Amino acid sequence: MSDSFQAALSVTLPALKSLQSGLKSPPRASASALAKLRASRRKVGLARAAEPHAVESFDSLESLYAAARACTKCPHLVRSRTQVVVGVGNPRAELLFVGEAPGADEDEQGEPFVGRAGQLLTKIIEAMEFARSDIYIANVLKCRPDMPAGESGNRKPKPEEMATCLPWLKDQIRLVKPKAVVALGATAVEGLTGTTGALMRDLRGRWLDFQGIPLMVTYHPSYLLRNQSITEKRKVWEDMLLVLEKLGKPISDKQRRFFTQPAA
Repeated sequence: MSDSFQAALSVTLPALKSLQSGLKSPPRASASALAKLRASRRKVGLARAAEPHAVESFDSLESLYAAARACTKCPHLVRSRTQVVVGVGNPRAELLFVGEAPGADEDEQGEPFVGRAGQLLTKIIEAMEFARSDIYIANVLKCRPDMPAGESGNRKPKPEEMATCLPWLKDQIRLVKPKAVVALGATAVEGLTGTTGALMRDLRGRWLDFQGIPLMVTYHPSYLLRNQSITEKRKVWEDMLLVLEKLGKPISDKQRRFFTQPAA
């Protein structure tokens, strides 16, 4: 015990004893008052449990990566993940793409969008006349969602998982400072904005706002892998043309004609 602590204790204890001796009777509370106090404490505890874990504000992506890779806030995801998939790309990118969560390929390689959907995203980026390295890419959830025993594939991240992980993404966006963000799919929109139940056909092609940054909503590349029609590809491309316009990029006539129906 330190000398300073011992000194403080020697002053505090006599003061407490003096206060106790001055009480004519011990403090009392009615049963109803105690019940209300216990109920309020339970509510506070539940509210705190529902709050997403805070993430400290970082001064660089490197320090954020190091902290995120050591994150253990979701024990069930820690047990099942191979590695944390934080983000990749230009730390000063004008454009930032956000998906929902890593899949098996991403979990293995530690980089977002490296599977079939990621290869298609790269083609979209190149059609916009960017290199993949020009763009920044991340997911709302940094760990691959675990699957029930005996089941394979991917599952949608749970709202509480996304809420816990969202501060990492917010700090990534703050550090990169993109001029525009593209949300890939309804789950990414839900994670970013809290919007639930909305249909993608009503969301896509619209500019929203995310902390003062223009946010475009479009279909996830995996949707295009399942729906190969030229009309669906054109919808995503029209969204990307809006993004190019927002960024002030020149758009060629050839780009404007991508995925249009051939003349009869």
